[in-house]
Amino acid sequence: MMSQAMGARRGARAAEFDDGRNAFDELSRASELLSTAVDFSRIQAVLVEQACDISRSDLAALYLYSNDGESLRLSYRRGPWRTPASLDRASETITFVEECGEAAVLNGRRDCALSGLLLDPAMGSGMAVPLSLPRYRAGLLVLNARGGDHYGRSRLNFLSSFCALAAGMLRGAKLFKELKERAAEIEALERYQESVFSSMTNLLVTSERDGTLRFYNDEAADAFGLDEGSIGKPVLELLSGRLDDSVLDAVGRSLRDGTTVLGVEGIAKGDIAKGDPAAGGREDLDFSLNMSPVRGRRSDRHDGIVLTFTDQTRERRLKERVDVVVEERRAIKDMFSRYLSEDVVHSLMESPEQVKLGGAGKRATVFFADIRGYTSFSEGKTPEYIIEILNEYFSEAVEVVLEYRGFIDKFIGDCIMAAWGVPMTSEEDDARNAVACAIDIQGLINNPKRTFFRGEAEHLRVGIGVHTGYLVAGNLGSARRMNYSVIGDTVNIAARLEGVAKAGEVIITESTKELLGGQFRLESREAVKVKGKAEPIKIYSAIERIKR
Repeated sequence: MMSQAMGARRGARAAEFDDGRNAFDELSRASELLSTAVDFSRIQAVLVEQACDISRSDLAALYLYSNDGESLRLSYRRGPWRTPASLDRASETITFVEECGEAAVLNGRRDCALSGLLLDPAMGSGMAVPLSLPRYRAGLLVLNARGGDHYGRSRLNFLSSFCALAAGMLRGAKLFKELKERAAEIEALERYQESVFSSMTNLLVTSERDGTLRFYNDEAADAFGLDEGSIGKPVLELLSGRLDDSVLDAVGRSLRDGTTVLGVEGIAKGDIAKGDPAAGGREDLDFSLNMSPVRGRRSDRHDGIVLTFTDQTRERRLKERVDVVVEERRAIKDMFSRYLSEDVVHSLMESPEQVKLGGAGKRATVFFADIRGYTSFSEGKTPEYIIEILNEYFSEAVEVVLEYRGFIDKFIGDCIMAAWGVPMTSEEDDARNAVACAIDIQGLINNPKRTFFRGEAEHLRVGIGVHTGYLVAGNLGSARRMNYSVIGDTVNIAARLEGVAKAGEVIITESTKELLGGQFRLESREAVKVKGKAEPIKIYSAIERIKR
């Protein structure tokens, strides 16, 4: 149908296709080019370029409907003039073309329902051709020419036929693209499903409706000796060599009736006794078997069954392993929660291999802090009062030790024994944390606002000895009672240094000093002779941490 707005003149019609080729020839040639385009974008290009060239238009623009059909967006254009990025479907022009369902032509610039066909002020003629088929609407091809009376009947017929052909090509390309995408999705799902089945610890076997093997995973292949050559063979025949008759009867019933059967238990016979296990023999398999039908489109029939064998021997082993891990974590928590900071205990529980239960040699730093004047102070005091004074002090001092990630080994009367580097070791950090902890405790004691050593105990002070060296850390005791502790010459030297330290002093050895990295202000002291050592030990007084 040609719109009344077409206004074509006889002279313009006579000038159409003046190169001697008629509309049929042009349509044949353009259609041949269109048929060689295989993808959606190439079809668009051929459509716009050929339509523009053959109709001798100055501007061509292809607008396609969005997926939801709510808008028309520019998809391909030809010509140097301005082109709108989208067309308003609510406009009078687009509404007219959509309702008409056929090509519309405007051969002169004037105010009318079709004035929206002229995409640029420089254009004098315009044509809009729908690209549509029954139950399919692709878009709209808009052509403009600068001169008036440009589009006559021949150009209209050619473009209408060409666009109808292009609409079919576009639909085919779109369907092909969607098919490829769907095929890719299905292929990805199949690969994912195969990966899931292959990674299952259960043995998986599926059959066709006629009882032949359709699929098996790696676990089933190893257990039952299945391979590519087994596909298509009867499942009962493939399993008969390893399953007893009662299990095979249950499998046969499930195959025949399409029924679900759960909890069939049995032993799959192995051949490991017939040869060397290292040569690839199979052990007996203690299993629990579940069988369920694969339902097709019709609910009254099945398309095969799925056999899932659970290796109960493996399940028991895994459970035992889980129980062992849980027990290790519980033992670590019980052993260290009262003596280490929460973050250190959590780290140990997450990585129990860091603790070698039973004893392990390592390099660590040991700390002894003893109250000076305690013996004379305690004379004539009640036990309840003495314990109250000690607990007030211990409560504050222990928090400092834990803050610096230390391990509270034990309380020896009025003395705190702690260690760094057990159960986890980081030598430089261990030494620095131990010395920093000792200085902070002395700072607490020297603080006039302290909450301990009050009243009659206000004159009490503490001497601290710190030494780094090799020791053994582990569980000490008997089957009835066992504690994690440290022993060795390093412990003995630290204890001797605590006796050397004066009230309010922190004494460290050369081996500890070497790990501090110049982060503390130290004062050298005269070397001391300690019990068990032939040579005097060089010592230092740790004064304060150097602020950087």
